[in-house]
Amino acid sequence: MLPRSRTQLGLFFILLCPANIIGLWWAVGSPLVMDPNSICRKTKRLAGKQAELCQLEPEIVQEVAKGTKLGVRECQYQFRFRRWNCTSHSKYFGKILQQDIRETAFVYAITAAGVSHAITQACSMGELLHEGTAWEWGGCGDDVQFGYEKSQQFMDAKSKKGKNDIRALIDLHNNEAGRLAVRSYMRTECKCHGLSGSCTLRTCWRKMPHFREVGDRLLERFNGAFKVMGGNDGKTLIPVGDNIKPPDKQDLIYSADSPDFCSANRKTGSLGTRGRVCNSTAMDTSGCDLLCCGRGHRDEIVVLEENCLCRFHWCCVVQCRKCSVRQELSLCV
Repeated sequence: MLPRSRTQLGLFFILLCPANIIGLWWAVGSPLVMDPNSICRKTKRLAGKQAELCQLEPEIVQEVAKGTKLGVRECQYQFRFRRWNCTSHSKYFGKILQQDIRETAFVYAITAAGVSHAITQACSMGELLHEGTAWEWGGCGDDVQFGYEKSQQFMDAKSKKGKNDIRALIDLHNNEAGRLAVRSYMRTECKCHGLSGSCTLRTCWRKMPHFREVGDRLLERFNGAFKVMGGNDGKTLIPVGDNIKPPDKQDLIYSADSPDFCSANRKTGSLGTRGRVCNSTAMDTSGCDLLCCGRGHRDEIVVLEENCLCRFHWCCVVQCRKCSVRQELSLCV
């Protein structure tokens, strides 16, 4: 038998010991991410609604995988200047999923949002209208309710077992917050019809928000996330602190404080910030003071190649030369 790569070993661990199904979806770079047949075959613990989707609607599972990948990219964009930068390194990311911290809340929300967004978009493009499918869409807008329901059916299924578990309640809440960040912000778009551009007749339809808007909105919720604890009945969540209003359905919630992510620590899933590029003049999270955790930074000159002196040739080729560009970077020590 050939030795497994580190990525394969990390994925194997996730499959054996998933916190829930999201552990599988975040196996970035694995063939499982884009192959619904493998997902359904490899994930032995799928049951109920998830198994039903695998058997009856594999095209939905394909969109679930695409939506998760969309969530991965958005998470990495939104956290690119933070101490935890949404790394997809399986050995470290699995530890993040095992904790109930603010970062995990964002992961669940952006993943559920990505799945809802991808399924809705596939429906609008007519990619899910296969023979034998009972669902039928007669409009030209985005049927976000369909994407919402399929995301809920798949992403919430694993957490519904043991409803008295506080962690399960938190995960379900954050999944819902992600889906609502898509569904609650539909916009109306219209097109005018008439002579000389007049608007004697208007055709309007409903469109989803761009996914970057969804990510921006969820990052705001991350920044204002609520810390909660379980109620005595084991079925309710209570905000921690005095005079704090209960979180609404679109808020993100968590129950444990995050590590500082300054130093590498495999137990907490922290890669640390040593060697990270920072902004020496910024005062926000990208600034060297915050990102480097007070350890300081060093400046380094790097030489990069980029396209330059591009010219358009008829028809229809753009030819560019390669130019070397010296760039000064600030790196955390």
